[in-house]
Amino acid sequence: MEEVKYIGNVATSQMNPTYEDIQKANSAKSEKIRRTPIIYSPTFSLLTESKVYLKSEFQQKTGAFKIRGAYYKIQTLTDEEKQKGVIAASAGNHAQGVAYAANAENISCTIVMPKNASPAKVSATKWYGADVVLEGTNYDEASTKAKEISRETGAILIHAFDDPEIIAGQGVIGLEILEELPDVEEVYVPIGGGGLAAGILIAIKTTHPNVKVIGVQSRSFPSMHDSWKNGALTSVGGARTIADGISVKVPGQITFSIINELIDDIVLVDDSEIIKAMFLLMERMKVVIEPAGAVGLAYLISHRPSPGKKVVSILAGGNIDMYLLGQVVDKGLAAMGRLLKVSVLLPDRPGAFKEIVDEISAANANIVEVVHDRLSSNINAGSASVTLSLETAGKEQSDNLIETFQKKKIQFQLLT
Repeated sequence: MEEVKYIGNVATSQMNPTYEDIQKANSAKSEKIRRTPIIYSPTFSLLTESKVYLKSEFQQKTGAFKIRGAYYKIQTLTDEEKQKGVIAASAGNHAQGVAYAANAENISCTIVMPKNASPAKVSATKWYGADVVLEGTNYDEASTKAKEISRETGAILIHAFDDPEIIAGQGVIGLEILEELPDVEEVYVPIGGGGLAAGILIAIKTTHPNVKVIGVQSRSFPSMHDSWKNGALTSVGGARTIADGISVKVPGQITFSIINELIDDIVLVDDSEIIKAMFLLMERMKVVIEPAGAVGLAYLISHRPSPGKKVVSILAGGNIDMYLLGQVVDKGLAAMGRLLKVSVLLPDRPGAFKEIVDEISAANANIVEVVHDRLSSNINAGSASVTLSLETAGKEQSDNLIETFQKKKIQFQLLT
């Protein structure tokens, strides 16, 4: 890299990171950075019609790939810079990576997180020794606050993605993929601000230009996708999404310049596709992946873009709020036709509910929840509403039960 310059308290180089910089980051990798396994999945290979390998960055220390760049960046700081302390903005994974790395180097650390950040990620960041400031409702608003604190205190700002050392640290993942799977044909990479994708692009395209690298974003925050399509940095409004880890309104300048030049494609997924991938990962592989970490596999499952090809999907992180996890299980079951929720209107008399239960039992479905209501204003006197959550073997069994209700002239409303 060229000589380091400063913009405010942010240390940055005058040029994009190079392949040699990624090799340097790989050489500087301490025992605290794990070389995560690449796992072949027969299940997802069958579902996608590809040969699917999963890069398990959720097994990294702090539960996500972000520690790679954060640790390398902090290693490159001078003693004088370390004395000033560090500050970062993050929805969670970069926060934990910076907090862990700063603690290991005995550096004071402040992290600014959105107010709606996962409580689990906030708690983990504090546990690693950082002072946490909650500000804004997304990464961009938290980043503005972090820059303000940096100017006031002199703390060195560790950017979540738009920094050469951060990008170089993340790029080591690309080296590991090529070392283990030199004949890989496509790599699917989650994109938020673009640090992971930029690093992997440099690592792979320098020596294996024919390997396709495809970025995957949430349809609610398509900032890099739109920037790439437009050929210039583009800001997006950003709707609500469960993939908070890649909810970035504006990509980085450095990351965009790299991705714009080297990426083969950027594709989009919605929350329903992400939930399906997360659910299948839990059920079939017994692993828990956060929404942002599962977007690559979500695209492969939903669109089957690469029949017969050897592909790697990066499972970027596994830090998920437990309450969200419960919703993912329920919504995943519902999407696959294995959880049926119905509201049934019954005459309020003895035995009426038993008739419904008998039909459910005959269909071999399992009642997992019952909510009985006779007092709501929309329910006529002499009637009762019963909301039932039913576990079934699949869509066919659910359809058969619905058909039975219709034949028996049972008044019901489907809620899933």
